Amino acid sequence: MIYCFNRSVGWASSGVEYAQAYRAKMLRDIGADAKFVFTDMFPGENIQHVTKNIGFLDSEVLWLYTFFTDFEIAPVTYTLRQLQDSFGEKKFTFTRTGKTGKYVFPGTNQYFMVYLVNENSNHVHRVEMVSNGRLIRKDYYTYGRIYSEYYAPLDRKAHLYQRRFFNQDGTVAYEEIIDGEAVMYRFPDRLLCRKEELVGYMVSKLKLTKEDVLLVDRATEIGRAVLQNAGPARVGVVIHADHFVEGSTDEKNILWNNFYEYMFSQYMHVSFYIASTDAQSNLLREQFKRYKGNTPKIVTAPVGSLDSLKIPEKSRKNYSLITASRFAKEKHINWLIEAVAEAKNQVPDVTLDIYGKGAEESNLRKQIEKLNCGSYVKLMGQRKLDEVYQNYEAYVSGSTSEGFGLTLMEAVGSGLPIIGFDVRYGNPTFIDDGENGYLISVNERMEERERIHQLAQCIVRLFTEADLEAFHKHSYEKARNYLTEEVEKKWQRILE
Repeated sequence: MIYCFNRSVGWASSGVEYAQAYRAKMLRDIGADAKFVFTDMFPGENIQHVTKNIGFLDSEVLWLYTFFTDFEIAPVTYTLRQLQDSFGEKKFTFTRTGKTGKYVFPGTNQYFMVYLVNENSNHVHRVEMVSNGRLIRKDYYTYGRIYSEYYAPLDRKAHLYQRRFFNQDGTVAYEEIIDGEAVMYRFPDRLLCRKEELVGYMVSKLKLTKEDVLLVDRATEIGRAVLQNAGPARVGVVIHADHFVEGSTDEKNILWNNFYEYMFSQYMHVSFYIASTDAQSNLLREQFKRYKGNTPKIVTAPVGSLDSLKIPEKSRKNYSLITASRFAKEKHINWLIEAVAEAKNQVPDVTLDIYGKGAEESNLRKQIEKLNCGSYVKLMGQRKLDEVYQNYEAYVSGSTSEGFGLTLMEAVGSGLPIIGFDVRYGNPTFIDDGENGYLISVNERMEERERIHQLAQCIVRLFTEADLEAFHKHSYEKARNYLTEEVEKKWQRILE
């Protein structure tokens, strides 16, 4: 069995989770059994809804908190009728607005707020119980009550002090006792004093053998627990971002990225490291030899693959650009908007469609309004883009850090030339400057305005000087290395 350890997953997931979803499909296709372990709490959403959304099968997902119960990962199917039946003989009134409902129990000073899966569903995700104006409990459901949170007033706020996790028959599997940042986990036969110990206990319960492989996708808060309890299983560390801080590294010392520092320090206990590009594998190999005097096993495996090359059946939209990412500051989508607005002065028909969701959405909308560019720069929301890239003429990226760049791979898989900054590691992997796009030289001293101007000039150059047909052809040639059958071979060799 292959166990892939991560912390979080969400609707606007990062490249780490999408990379895992690609891996899940690939491992299915080569007949390798795999489980994807998530260790964060998900009070705002049933984990199954978000894991299914990005491509995991329910049978592939393990959640730390239900692992010790007999509940399976499943969609929410617990209904309002079932909830009402649990009230017994209590009298109540019920009102509903969209995906929330309210039960009021006359004469008791109690009411329940109910949070449903969506506006059209009667399936109950969460119930919040309020007594005398104070929150006292929250119940969470899938096909039954999976856990409850208990609250008490403290400093005029509702203070979470306990969680109970249930089996399907309603018995308590274990409890989490919470005092601010401190937690304890009480089982019938043991008391665990930190979340890290809970993760370790989970790993120990997997009954690992030398045939098993543990892949750590995010090591923060879980790496030590995985290594200490892996037993005879092989442990691999997947590197998803730049692994060191260049500005704090010299000939004698290196500052590792804190996401990987612990797992790098324990290289004697790690079976292999996986980087997503040859460039990063080679650099990491050199750095281990220089700073550690040792060269562990480092292999390259792209974090995604292409089932096929996407060839458009109709003409691409002229002068059209696409970008896709989380709406996060480090993606610099605001630079792209300004660059396209500047380029429009020389390429009047240029357009930019922006796909994704995230925290910066409101700011991006304000920027589009301020620049009055809404007629040719559009936020398109989040959607599956497999069949979308091929409608465009080119892809543009403002990111200054890409460990791999799934969207870059998908873009070349649809024959798109790419404009991006010459930064490690994704852009140079997918862009051959002047052959299927442009790499923009950049350094820390380069002002933001200059970066935007360089993006704009490359957009103009692409649409006024480049042989787009030749650029499309070259992107397709690069994409062939990432076809699924090629990437599957790499993973089979790693897992042998």
